[in-house]
Amino acid sequence: MSVSSSPSPGEERSEQPQNIATTLTDVSERATLLIHEEIELAKAEIAEKTASLMRGAVVAATAGIFLVMALVLFLVGCAWLLYYYLPGNAFTYFWGFFAMAVILLLLGAAAGMTAARDEARKIRDTVSAGEDLSGPPAGGARVPPTPMGVGPTGVGSTDGGSAGVGSAGGDRGEARS
Repeated sequence: MSVSSSPSPGEERSEQPQNIATTLTDVSERATLLIHEEIELAKAEIAEKTASLMRGAVVAATAGIFLVMALVLFLVGCAWLLYYYLPGNAFTYFWGFFAMAVILLLLGAAAGMTAARDEARKIRDTVSAGEDLSGPPAGGARVPPTPMGVGPTGVGSTDGGSAGVGSAGGDRGEARS
């Protein structure tokens, strides 16, 4: 008489739900672990990119400072060169700096007028595009057409709004009898 090692049908059914529950718990734990690891990876990537951007910003700021200082020195050199070529007494070098200031003011004014002209052109183009869509301004020429069934009062009429309140036809503009 040997003892059978196979479980009876009742025992097999009780183990199956337990295995499913264990498997679901295991999958849930692994998914949670995966999500936490992905979050940590994203944090590390963001920290790395932020550090890289900060280094780039420092380099750009340093380059900007050097550029501004080079511009100042260039302008001072131009002022001294103007002093050299302008007629005048010795030790009147300030005229070179004044001449350089006048040149810079003229260049700034020319740039400002060019920018204003370009901006005015853009505004005119925008306004004219708006007029093309809606017709001429309401200074008297013509009134833009209204959709069928909507009068100037906003209520369903196509005859100028005089019968707008009494219309019952909705969008068809038919008057109620």
